[in-house]
Amino acid sequence: MIERFLDYIAVEKRYSPHTIITYRKDLSDFSAFVLKTEATDDVVHVHKKVIKNFIIELSNSGLSKRSINRKLSTLRSFYLFILRLQEIKVSPMETIESLKFYPEKRIPFSLQEMNLMETEIEAQGTMTLLEKLIVETLYQTGIRKAELCNLLLQNVDFSAKQIMVIGKGNKARIIPLSDELLSDFKTYLAVRLPERENQHYFFVNKKGKKLGEKFVYSVVNRYFSLVTSKQIRSPHILRHTFATHVLNEGAEISKVQKLMGHASMASTQVYTGANIEKLKEVYKNAHPRETKKNDNMK
Repeated sequence: MIERFLDYIAVEKRYSPHTIITYRKDLSDFSAFVLKTEATDDVVHVHKKVIKNFIIELSNSGLSKRSINRKLSTLRSFYLFILRLQEIKVSPMETIESLKFYPEKRIPFSLQEMNLMETEIEAQGTMTLLEKLIVETLYQTGIRKAELCNLLLQNVDFSAKQIMVIGKGNKARIIPLSDELLSDFKTYLAVRLPERENQHYFFVNKKGKKLGEKFVYSVVNRYFSLVTSKQIRSPHILRHTFATHVLNEGAEISKVQKLMGHASMASTQVYTGANIEKLKEVYKNAHPRETKKNDNMK
């Protein structure tokens, strides 16, 4: 059955040779474990307890949680395939969850580091408006660098104070903008180079062309090197920083996941019925940039 599955992902799913090799290794490891612990080579009809014991053995062997989760992902795909063939009625992976962990490379910037960044920008006076917008948009919205580069001009709604982002799986989501960020957006819109790309993309480089992801990374990495000793200073860290800070300020995790566009089934179920006005309220009450502005107005 394993070979049949591998043929399926190679021919019908057209997975890369490297991916197929990885899947083969994962399934071979699992098959060997089943033979050793259950005295059978039948990997189709296994109980979920076998999967749990497999996880324990992998963990005891010192394998990282990321690698264990990859193997679990392989098994999910394998048993989904078997389900479709009607060889089993219930997948043993049905109630098995991935291991939760917080990779070191995703440690978010602290609020102090973000405030230092803001102070450094004002003090140096060398950061361009575009560079400032890259940093602040990533931090205040939690969008991915690809989503920032692909933000369409038509999806920036100044009257509603929001943007519509097209995320993974071509799924759209609405994200509110602070008044300060919105003001910078308007200023930027007035000074962009009048090139053809402006008809489609909101953010463009000094040549008027669509921003490249490498440029966005270089901006974030360069400026945060001034205020933090963290080795990883990427746009993705700003995404995690956004989520961490609004959660620390009391936002509901389900609303934050909605803003970030997480695509898990559980997340989708939680977000059913959520509306943009509620998300705006969460954003206004929870994001440090907004709460600081509100405090200054008191």
